[in-house]
Amino acid sequence: MAELLSDDQLNDVLPKLPDWTAQDAALVRTVELATFPQAIMVVNRVAEIAENDNHHPDIDIRYKTLTFRLSTHSKGGITALDVSLAEEIDGVLDALA
Repeated sequence: MAELLSDDQLNDVLPKLPDWTAQDAALVRTVELATFPQAIMVVNRVAEIAENDNHHPDIDIRYKTLTFRLSTHSKGGITALDVSLAEEIDGVLDALA
């Protein structure tokens, strides 16, 4: 099982995830898509990745705006699993650009 990242480790990781912030023991990213169907397409792709990784994000859907919140609940904070999932979510979003 992944261990919590230390403050130093988190500070090293955040510059590599420029669209993410650390908030309340989680990595958080909000993104606005062009259309509601596109937003749902992203959610569906992230759901496939999360199922494959057996690590599931919290996702808030507000029309075209998605907020992803990544935290390893069993550890009470951010682990390498969250960083990896953030990178995968970035890849999904980058593919739309």
